[in-house]
Amino acid sequence: MDDIYLHKSVLLDEVVEFVAPKPGGVYVDATLGAGGHAEKILESTSPDGVLIGMDLDAGMLEIAKRRLEKFGNRCGFFESNFCEIKNVLDICAIKAVDGILLDLGVSMYHFFDAEKGFSFSKDGPLDMRLSRKGKVSAYDIVNKWDQEKIAEIVYKYGEEKMAGRIARRIIEERNKKNIGTTGELARIVSSAAGGKRGGIHPATKTFQALRIAVNDELNNLKSVLPAAVSLLKTGGRLCVISFHSLEDRIVKEQFRCFSNPCECPSDFIRCVCGKKPEIKIITKKPVCPGEAETVVNPSARSAKLRVVEKI
Repeated sequence: MDDIYLHKSVLLDEVVEFVAPKPGGVYVDATLGAGGHAEKILESTSPDGVLIGMDLDAGMLEIAKRRLEKFGNRCGFFESNFCEIKNVLDICAIKAVDGILLDLGVSMYHFFDAEKGFSFSKDGPLDMRLSRKGKVSAYDIVNKWDQEKIAEIVYKYGEEKMAGRIARRIIEERNKKNIGTTGELARIVSSAAGGKRGGIHPATKTFQALRIAVNDELNNLKSVLPAAVSLLKTGGRLCVISFHSLEDRIVKEQFRCFSNPCECPSDFIRCVCGKKPEIKIITKKPVCPGEAETVVNPSARSAKLRVVEKI
């Protein structure tokens, strides 16, 4: 099977509906991946709409380039973190855009490729960097960080109740020899946390926590949201797809602040702080995949789409 069809874009029809692409529009897919969302957006902006595609993973960019080569110079490609969106648009001499997409999910390619070190079901090097330019890998955290710090990130980013026991077991095992592969770590976590919980592998939350820490995902998300809002034209839309509660909470809270920034006490008759809303919230509740999509693509089941519009 051609690799461009291996990954299924989540909430594809919904994203296109909410982005509402139009001919001549300018759009940014700041998490380009395999280019599925970008392809549909570009098709809807024919003949002269353009899209800027960004991704941290050089390999993913190559896949997207092959998929989107039919659009010629209507699509630009940048190996960049989404939090660098303003710098990328400055390079392109673009001051404002009609729509921005952030799909926060990790591509299935990363899980299928054992060498990237994301999957506990495929034994590979303990890496988890979305970009090989990243300075800290999961190996560094597991083998060099102290027990308290490991427990903290597993609890905070993985919401793992057994974080302390897992961290202690990691230290015990690495004192014997360095932990070098995903398979080794998965076995260590499983021995500390016990068997499957409701069909979920016991290492799931720990691997999520390490990936978030390695790639500084939550801090990058906090910085990109205000930047993205500032880059929208009036009427432009920002669509964000999150996959776990930590991400969704950040998106929800920042959108609420952007839509209602007033800091006046609740008993004030009128606003005197002068802060005006930047956006209006289009999705009062997050849009989630329907049953038909989750049957075909089970990994989509936790996706939540939130959309705002610049005012």
